[in-house]
Amino acid sequence: MSNKLIWVDEDDMEKSQRQRNLDEENDFVERSMEEGGKSIMFRIPAELEEDRGGWGNKLDFLMSCISLSVGLGNVWRFPYLCYKNGGGAFLVTYSIAMVVCGIPIFFQEVAIGQYLGSGGMTFVGQLCPILKGVGFATMTIVFLLDVYYCVIIAWTLYYIISTVAYLPVLPWQGCDNLWNTKDCFTSGSNLSFVNGTKKFSPVEEYFDRQVLGISGGLEEIGGMQWNIFVCLCIGWILVYIIIKRGLHQSGKIIWFLALFPYLILIVMMVRAVTLDGAGAGLLYYVVPKWEQFLTPGPWVDAASQIFFAYSIGCGALPALGSYNKFHHNSYKDAVITCVVNTFTSVLAGVVTFSILGHLAHEQNVNVGDVVKSGPGLVFLTYPEVVLKLPGAPFWAIIFFIMLLILGIDSAFCLVESFITGLMDNWSTVLRPHRQKFTATVCIIMFLLGIPMVTHGGMYVFQLMDYYSASGMSLLWVCFFQTVAISWTFGVDKLCDCIEQMMGTRPNMFWRICWKYCAPIVIAVIFVQQCMEYQTLRYGEYNYPLWANIFGLGISFSSMLWVPVYAIYYLLTQPNSIIQNFKDGLIPAIKQRKISICDKTTGQLITQSKVGLITPSVSLVQNEKLNS
Repeated sequence: MSNKLIWVDEDDMEKSQRQRNLDEENDFVERSMEEGGKSIMFRIPAELEEDRGGWGNKLDFLMSCISLSVGLGNVWRFPYLCYKNGGGAFLVTYSIAMVVCGIPIFFQEVAIGQYLGSGGMTFVGQLCPILKGVGFATMTIVFLLDVYYCVIIAWTLYYIISTVAYLPVLPWQGCDNLWNTKDCFTSGSNLSFVNGTKKFSPVEEYFDRQVLGISGGLEEIGGMQWNIFVCLCIGWILVYIIIKRGLHQSGKIIWFLALFPYLILIVMMVRAVTLDGAGAGLLYYVVPKWEQFLTPGPWVDAASQIFFAYSIGCGALPALGSYNKFHHNSYKDAVITCVVNTFTSVLAGVVTFSILGHLAHEQNVNVGDVVKSGPGLVFLTYPEVVLKLPGAPFWAIIFFIMLLILGIDSAFCLVESFITGLMDNWSTVLRPHRQKFTATVCIIMFLLGIPMVTHGGMYVFQLMDYYSASGMSLLWVCFFQTVAISWTFGVDKLCDCIEQMMGTRPNMFWRICWKYCAPIVIAVIFVQQCMEYQTLRYGEYNYPLWANIFGLGISFSSMLWVPVYAIYYLLTQPNSIIQNFKDGLIPAIKQRKISICDKTTGQLITQSKVGLITPSVSLVQNEKLNS
């Protein structure tokens, strides 16, 4: 490895403890006189030469945040949770959670990641060593999330392939296919007997019977859906290709993936709101059922959806922020991303509920009874509106390409957060083998996702979605993360860090949200959910007791990291338990390395070491390579 020679102003160097240590270690190799005063050239010790990489363009980070947070969580998960919780009631609770939890914690995670230059596994442990288990819990959650998230991509790929195969018609267009039943109905057919027997649209039967081949329950897992299996393979190959060199190297891809979906959503919205019955669906969407506020469902789902959609508590935001230049103004990026995310969710909700109103009009039922709420809701509503567009096959292909893009860009950001977290914790072992390690992780996640592409795969999928990366486990991790940052490390120190990086100090609103609103809201919702816990169901199917126990085990697999590591820390540190506890509350921050991209060569270069907590003092004037 070549030695990097950096010119540093002597006055600044005398103020830097790190550079004084270098002086004591005789790492200086040359002294010379420069205009304006004496300068000293020194060599960075080889063991500290660790290059994380960096964004080549300021907007790459913003687009990466949008790609991460604006995804299937907006188009797929937000509408079905909103439908499940009575429409308008969920919108109110979602808005409250966004203001007091979502935006403040989003900015907090990005800022801390940028300041420390570390991913989601290590940053909490640096701020509060006794709570380092939060990082392990985060990595467990994001690992489980990655396992089942790519299954949605597989469903989407199947829709794209089957749409092309059935041209010039759509496979879900009528009731004359092999997978249809006698209970299938089409628009304009005689529906006088709908009230006597439950009827299903061609779209619904296509998804349940052809795509999923769904069985009667979790007890009937059945054989493999080989078409979906192949699509799952393709999905993981796409994810690996994008992230194999590191997410920060994928700026141009991220730009396209972040912007393209909005064109398609707007086209869908224009058509959806003009359908017969769309008004009833929109009223269901925006008018709250006030009795719902007295139940924990809308509150728990709103908070968990905020964290899920914003990717809070998953380690992804600190990982993205860690690739920023030290003085980058990530405050603007955080606010813009959160606003864009909420706008996307609301836009997707308008499309979904307009279609649900249209379906309710055709079936002569209430909007709340038109379809079963579940993870497949997006595959039941959007294909329906596609049928109403001229050139339906073209728009179907475009829509599912959009859905694929939304899934892929969120998936590779989440996988990257897991890889970055582990490499930050075991950097000397893993970083030299990044591509091999990335391939290994993708293969393991793919293998674990295979049960979700069987005939009973949807039941496994919803079990994972309900217990692994939302609800209790995610709230638990976010609570302790917020406590570690805002209480143990302290809001004042956090504001000092942000002021040092961005030149402005957060106002009272941010301080109150960080210290009081966010942890209190999270704790109250968590306790309420535990008190009124309900077992899982999919449509009319109630999950058996053993499945719910297994699901709770999935939740505890991440949650237990926090207390277990705290006990481990107290027992293994050299001092008494009381002293270890006190030491565990003292920040143990490592210095970060700023990474920048030389625009003339396109090469990533290391700018400097930056002292943390105290103001940064190293000013780089030039960099030379001594081979």
